[in-house]
Amino acid sequence: MRSGKYVGKRIFRLTASPHAVAAGVAAGVFASFTPYFGFHFMIAFAVAYLIGGNFIAAAMGTFFGNPLTFPFIAAGTWSTGRFILSGAHIGSFGSENHTRLGEITEKGLFTNGFTGFVERVAHLWEPVILPWSVGAIPLGITFGIIFYGLTRWASIRFREARLRRLEARAGMLGQSPGDEADDSGGIDEMKPVETSSATKSTIGKLNDTAA
Repeated sequence: MRSGKYVGKRIFRLTASPHAVAAGVAAGVFASFTPYFGFHFMIAFAVAYLIGGNFIAAAMGTFFGNPLTFPFIAAGTWSTGRFILSGAHIGSFGSENHTRLGEITEKGLFTNGFTGFVERVAHLWEPVILPWSVGAIPLGITFGIIFYGLTRWASIRFREARLRRLEARAGMLGQSPGDEADDSGGIDEMKPVETSSATKSTIGKLNDTAA
């Protein structure tokens, strides 16, 4: 839970535009649906490059694929791909396919070098990797669009809230610490203090990126 909040804060604090941040996250989410473990970062970066996404956001977006979500991703993408390829009814992933999937997730594709990689892919291609790859396209795009919308909305709200805090802080800096009565008992008018250039620069950047 804490790690999720940390990733969210890191994403929203990126200096890229809301579109770039949201597109990067969407690219990472899409990559998480593919069965090519070990290549998710590269897939996310490639998709982010094509749609104008931020690479750091894309890398963080791949965290959507984790031990809690992978079982659902694997079952959903494989079943969808199997239905698209053969029109077969969506059914159980099957114990045999679970065993084959374990060969990817536990041992890895490069356990025995490049030759072992080719042999393992050939062994798993038709029953597991091919339907998973096909099913990853519609599901990855769907969830990518959903996360794009959510991330863009949250990023804009986060920047607006941060801008309001900075403006409020700038307003506080623009007032003298206290009001002192003059000799006649009156109150001196508060004289504004010029806002620091660093604060102006920060507010200006937030206005530019929130556009």
